[in-house]
Amino acid sequence: MRAIEIAAAGPPEGLRLVERPDPVPGAGEVLIAVEAAGVNRPDVLQRLGKYAPPPGASDLPGLEVAGRIAAIGPSVGGVASRWEVGDPVCALAAGGGYAELCAVPAEQCLPIPGGYSMVEAAALPETFMTVWTNVFERGRLARGETLLVHGGSSGIGTTAIQLGRAFGATVFATAGSIEKCAACRDLGAVRALNYREDDWVAELKGATAGRGVDVILDMVGGDYVAKNLDLLAVEGRLVQIAFLKSSTTTIDLMQVMRRRLTITGSTLRPRTPAEKGAIARALELHVWPQLSSREVAPVIHATFPLAAAAAAHRLMESSAHVGKIVLTVDATA
Repeated sequence: MRAIEIAAAGPPEGLRLVERPDPVPGAGEVLIAVEAAGVNRPDVLQRLGKYAPPPGASDLPGLEVAGRIAAIGPSVGGVASRWEVGDPVCALAAGGGYAELCAVPAEQCLPIPGGYSMVEAAALPETFMTVWTNVFERGRLARGETLLVHGGSSGIGTTAIQLGRAFGATVFATAGSIEKCAACRDLGAVRALNYREDDWVAELKGATAGRGVDVILDMVGGDYVAKNLDLLAVEGRLVQIAFLKSSTTTIDLMQVMRRRLTITGSTLRPRTPAEKGAIARALELHVWPQLSSREVAPVIHATFPLAAAAAAHRLMESSAHVGKIVLTVDATA
């Protein structure tokens, strides 16, 4: 099969199109003939040598794919026994998505919502699973509460804004330009602030009459942590999923205690197939209806052919995009 490997850690030019042996699905796995693969920030970190694959995972980048099941490995049972060769699916992978074939645990597969293209489907698993498990499971966002989404124009951000709105929350967002803030409002944020120019803590305290925000989804870290804690309402929850600035900071624990705040967070990639499968089933139950009705939908900024993965990474690193970047795989090329 053709695949993109990281020939050398560093700039995008280290991504190289190569021939690799076809993967064989192991126990509990299915083999997917990939038609599209999502590009995510962790792929960039892996390319830079800052985010190693978990033990046993493919060394190839790529955490989400869409395509058709090409083969079924042994011991696929339970809920996962629903799949048959030829079924169209999208799936979360621990690695290996930038390729013509990708083996994934069967329980991490999801049906493609009706009417969705493979490109749209490939933009679902990583982002929607991340948002669901962090905002709704760990952050416990409830109808009638307020949600602040940092990086609202990113793939995670555009998903979180839409899901927050769809489940009855009032959503605020930050983004890095007037145009990106407008995109956040178009997706359902009632207020979007330019973090380069606006004092978003003061602005959102004003917007909530001094009460603060119930849940904050943050991928910045560093000095944002103290600002986030200052902005949280009593019983508020800060959910940390990345740290574009820094993973270390100094906070005042007294305000955590005084306002009974919760600081939580998670990573998705190292979790077990059973854990990821449980998130997938929750998504299918609670979110797939909204996707099928198009009340919620992935925002696709650009697509690139598999061989142009380096260009896709350059766009990702520029942060000029709004929504998702997707690689397309043509098996006849």
